[in-house]
Parts: sequence; C-alpha cells; structure tokens
Amino acid sequence: MWRRTYLFLVLVRLWFALSPSYLHPDENFQGPEVIAGQIFKYPVRHTWEFTSENPIRSVFPLWPVYGLPMLLLRWLWIGNGHDGEIPPIAVFWTLRVLMFVVGFVLEDWAIYELIRSPRHRRLAVLLVASSYVTWTYQTHTFSNSIESLVVAWCLVLIERIVSSPQESTVLASTVLGIVAVFGVFNRITFPAFLLIPGLRLLPYYFKNPLSFLAILTAGLFTTGLAIALDTAFYTPHSITWSDLIYNPVLTPLNNLIYNLDPENLAKHGLHPWYQHILVNLPQLLGPGALLLFTRPQLSLRLYSAISGIVVLSISKHQEARFLLPTVPLILSSVRLPKNEKLTRIWTASWIIFNFIFGTLMGTYHQGGVIPAQVFLSKQPDATQAVWWKTYSPPIWLLNGKNEVLTTKDVMGLEGNKLLTQLEEMATCDAPADRRNNEYLKEKNGTYLIAPLSATWLDGYLENKGHDGLRFREVWRYRRHLNLDDLDFGEDGVWNTLERVVGRRGLGIWRVTRTCDKRARRL
Repeated sequence: MWRRTYLFLVLVRLWFALSPSYLHPDENFQGPEVIAGQIFKYPVRHTWEFTSENPIRSVFPLWPVYGLPMLLLRWLWIGNGHDGEIPPIAVFWTLRVLMFVVGFVLEDWAIYELIRSPRHRRLAVLLVASSYVTWTYQTHTFSNSIESLVVAWCLVLIERIVSSPQESTVLASTVLGIVAVFGVFNRITFPAFLLIPGLRLLPYYFKNPLSFLAILTAGLFTTGLAIALDTAFYTPHSITWSDLIYNPVLTPLNNLIYNLDPENLAKHGLHPWYQHILVNLPQLLGPGALLLFTRPQLSLRLYSAISGIVVLSISKHQEARFLLPTVPLILSSVRLPKNEKLTRIWTASWIIFNFIFGTLMGTYHQGGVIPAQVFLSKQPDATQAVWWKTYSPPIWLLNGKNEVLTTKDVMGLEGNKLLTQLEEMATCDAPADRRNNEYLKEKNGTYLIAPLSATWLDGYLENKGHDGLRFREVWRYRRHLNLDDLDFGEDGVWNTLERVVGRRGLGIWRVTRTCDKRARRL
C-alpha cells in the first residue's frame, strides 16, 4: 500500500513541476537566466548580485546544475538537424523536469540511507514526498533547493565516514570535500546546517589523518577551481595567474560581508529573531511543526536542522525558503501520535494543509508570469512591456525578442504614476487597433501586464480613451494569484479575498493614446 501511495505522490510532484507557477524571481535570476545567456546567447538581465563592484553570487555551482543540462540540450538540438537557437521555453521545462528527477532520486535516496529502521524509513519517505514544499520549491530552480540536496548528502557522507572501515573512507572524504565547497559557493548559509553533524568528524579525522588529508586536498582544489571560474566570469578580460593571485573574486566572502551589514539587509526587509521559528517553519511544515515539538526523534538530521534554524535566526532578514533544507530533515525525524484517533486527525490535517498550499503555490502563485512572457515573445509589434503588480519576468524567455522589446518592471508604482509612464510610452491609436489582430502589423506597440485583481485600473479599462489612453485586452490567464496585493488593513479580510481570489488572473492590454493627425503622421 505504501509503495502505491509513494508512486502516486511522485506523480503529484511531477504534475506540479510541470505547472508554470512562479514562486520568487530568485528562482530565475540567480541561476537559469545567467547561464542561459552564456550558453545560448539570449539577451538576459543580470541582477545587482552579479553586477555590483563586489559580486556576491558564484557561477561555479550554476554550471554543473544548469550549464551541463543546457549544453546537452543544445547538442541534441543541433544533432537532430535544427537550425537556430532552441526555444527558451523548452529549456525552461527541461530544467523543471531535471529538478524533479534530481530531487526525486537524490533526496529520497538520502532519506533511505540515513534511516535504518524500515518502518520509520517508510513513514519519513511518505511525509517528505507528501509535503507541498517537495512538490513546489524543490522542483523549482532555487539555490535553496540545491542546498537541501547538498545538506542531505553531506549527512549521508558523514554517516558513511564515521561508520565505515578506514580503507573505504578516503573516497567518501574526497567526495565530502568537493560537495561541501560546492555547498558554500552555492549558499553561504550552508555551513550552518553542518555545525553539529560536523563535530562527529573531528575525533575520526584525528585518528585517521589520511582521510583528513583527502577531504582537505579535495576541498582546496575545488575552492581553487570555484575562485578561478568566478574570477574569469567577473573579469572583463582573459584572466591570468596574476588576476587569480592578486585580484581573485571571492563571492562567498563578498556575500558574507554584504549580509553582515544591517543597512544592506534593510533593503530586503527586516524581521524579528523569532520569524523563522514562529512564522516560517509553521508555514513550511503546517501540522508537521506540531510533531516537531511533541513527537521528535533525536537524530543527526534533527541536530542539523536545529543548528541551521538557530544560526539563520541570528540574521535580521528571514525568508521561509531559507529553511528549505530543514523540511526533509525534520519530517524524517518525527513520529506520528501514539493515539490512533489523533493519528487520523493529524493525517487529515496534513493532507488538507498540503493540498491547499500545493495548489496555491504550485499552480496559482504568480502563475501567469511565464505564459505571459511566452505570449509577448510571439507578438511582432511588441516594443514596450510594462509589468505592474507582478514579479519580475524572466527576460531570457523572450527568445531574443528583448533585443527590440524593452521590459519595464514597475511592481510597486502608484497608479497615477503608472498612467503617466504609459502616456509617455504608448503609441498613437491607429484604425488598425480597432480591427481584429490588425495591430500586429504595426512597427511598435506598448503592452501593460497586470493582475485582474488590480481594481484601480477598472475605470480606465472600461472607459476607453479616458485621459487619452486606450486599453485593448489581448490576452488573459486565469490561474494567477497575486498574494502581494493582499491589503486586509484597508479593504478588510472578506473584501480582500473576494478581490484577489475572486478576480484571480493576469491580463495583457495593448495601450495606445489619442494623437492628432499631425502627430500620427510623425
């Protein structure tokens, strides 16, 4: 029975992997967008993390995770006789499937190895497989998702080293050195999860210097390779040994220095020290958080999760996804209630919680951004795109269209200022705009992309020509929710939900303005 349940949950995970929800811009701009521009030469947008004087993001972990699959995909594309670049949306879905496969294989395998009891192992695998975090976050291209896998496999390697004969630990120590450095360059929060588990290695390596030499050598070599790749990426000219010695780019150090400055963290939002414990953890675990405090099972996995939570709680900027590595660690370290009735109640609440959050985060959360970007890539007249009250769209999905299409992200802009910008950018209203699809023959076109729940626009959309602007709806996508538009304080709970949920969806309008004949000729 549990095998069939597990297989069903794997299919659920695949279904969510193939859903176009968009959980956070970082899943795109901290990984795929950077490498896609290197391999396929798509025009892309590099965020401040890659363009600042002291860049804080390493490209070293991006190449094996995203670069190699993209290179393989390009090789297959050319090998099958296709001309030109592979469509970006095909690369996008390939990476989603890759994250599904990697998570399905490596995460579940790690849990299988870390738990000795067959009964507890089955429970842990089912809990992790039925978590909406596994369905959604772990199938998206987050550095946090990669961090979860790296933490789990470091724990596996630590267990292998301390419980294996000396002659077999040299290889495991070498792999651990490589994986640990990979984890640091992927996210500087990674060492926090190994503080307590790593203590088990100290007496072992004291007695086995050969294994210690193996992990040290592998770690130093991998560190040197990572620094060389980062230095080559961020240096505008071909690097030399002098650059590596005197001007190396140390992205983890830059990242640490940046995040130690409270003024920098204030730009991203400050949180109280208990944000992770009282808000973020329950948001990720739901009813599972109750078992953490009532039915914990002490293990190396639980110690790893605790050390990570404690260290990350010191930081004043705390997002829920920072705790992704703790989810499989905690869910594999809890037991169900002893009372059978309580177990049934808990199981029902667990299913309901994950169904709701899985549907919300895996299907509707900013779900129209990706399809909208694909639509814009096919509009021959599109030269200006204004995104309002949405996440920043992935530029590389425009399939080279962004060489002529300017994307403007004005997520938090006031409505009046939005109209002012649209008046400056909109093209003149031509007779072609009033006929079906004739506007596509125009040379220039301005498009507004906004959620249907943005009621501020209603008066302008209905009264075409108001203030000289004309809005023509050309596309809409219903499976889109804008959770950043919740305003319970001003609108009240019911009115807010009625607006955001009842009017869910994302729309695209072609915006024109009324011009006199002389301006139209110009």
